[in-house]
Amino acid sequence: MIANAREDRSLPVYGDGMQVRDWLYVQDHCEAILAVLERGRVGEVYNIGGHNEYPNLEIVRAILGALGKPESLIEYVTDRPGHDRRYAIDAGKIERELGWKPRFTFGEALPKTITWYRENEDWLARVREGAYRAYYDTQYGASKA
Repeated sequence: MIANAREDRSLPVYGDGMQVRDWLYVQDHCEAILAVLERGRVGEVYNIGGHNEYPNLEIVRAILGALGKPESLIEYVTDRPGHDRRYAIDAGKIERELGWKPRFTFGEALPKTITWYRENEDWLARVREGAYRAYYDTQYGASKA
């Protein structure tokens, strides 16, 4: 979404965009994995969550706002059959047993993420070719990306 918005390309949003997801900053995710590796019990399952539950549409609007782009870039696409309305993560176990909690709110993490995209344009260009391009074109159409 960030890459498309930066390039003034359409941002495909499934259905009404009100599917709720728990958003987690990459640094928090990495630190949680490290906590599991260092302090977790073998064979146990630890859910990693960010306490940042927002509808997809709200995330897309936040990205557009942060980049100063118009909401007219949003393109509503047919929802996937059986698309979950909400993914809720109970991260209580990793918090209680391993003492891990996310350090970044969504509002703190979004600008950092956008900055990372700006500073890694060469990497992004390579990733957006090949298999990714074929997948994206199949999902959303060649003219969208």
